[in-house]
Amino acid sequence: MKMNLPNKLTVLRVFLIIPFVILLLGGHYGLFSDGRMADAIALAIFIIASLTDLLDGKIARKYNLVTNFGKFMDPLADKLLVCSAMICLVDMGRLASWIVIIIIAREFIISGFRLVASDNGVVIAASYWGKFKTVFQMVMIILLIANLPYAWMGVCTTVITYVALILTVVSLVDYLVKNHKVMTDGPM
Repeated sequence: MKMNLPNKLTVLRVFLIIPFVILLLGGHYGLFSDGRMADAIALAIFIIASLTDLLDGKIARKYNLVTNFGKFMDPLADKLLVCSAMICLVDMGRLASWIVIIIIAREFIISGFRLVASDNGVVIAASYWGKFKTVFQMVMIILLIANLPYAWMGVCTTVITYVALILTVVSLVDYLVKNHKVMTDGPM
């Protein structure tokens, strides 16, 4: 299978998870002489990986390069990146596990919902709520990795975290309400 540029960016995003996790946790556990530098590099990798998410979708739509591989792997790559980051942040004591459980549970529910819809010939596109949720989750992760020692940043990070959590729940409810017939009646 020949891969187009958007699909290559998606695969790159998946591979970037490995050095991201190694640097983030390695810096936290003292495997590197400069933990702050390891955090900074991990943060740069996360930002680059997040930007590939934005870029691959734009390129795929603009140049009509949308593929089944991309439809499957792009959301999976996003979930792997975000969930890996949040699990690391829980381990590092920077994010409460109950927040991560809610966010990951939402991802499983939506993925299952999309699978049922797909079996019924229905494609459920990402909603604006889901896109806002993703943006706030990525900003939350960036702020938590940066872990800047200013009181106002702590307040900002807390607010962004709760906004991301609220958008996670709102986007779940939005998907379920708009597409409930997939679960009850079969094809819409």
